[in-house]
Amino acid sequence: MKIISNNIYKALQLYNNQKQIKDVKTSAKVKKRDKLSLSNKAIEYQIAMKALKNVPDIRKDKVEEIKRQIETKTYKIDSGKIVEKMFENVNIDEKV
Repeated sequence: MKIISNNIYKALQLYNNQKQIKDVKTSAKVKKRDKLSLSNKAIEYQIAMKALKNVPDIRKDKVEEIKRQIETKTYKIDSGKIVEKMFENVNIDEKV
């Protein structure tokens, strides 16, 4: 009694041959890489952010000058400048 016939072997050989051809085709394709391109505005923004990171948070020369003026009692408060700064970011029609 014959359990496996020649037809099954032939079918398996055809299947394996097709699989090998398919593998060769997929490996022969050139794989595309992702590409990133930035706009000029984005590049300018990036440069500005790098420059901003290099600027110190505290202007020591300005702080020292104000400290000196306070110690010598020559520091004068300009109330007009204070009011202007307070209303700088407020959205009103006219400044009084």
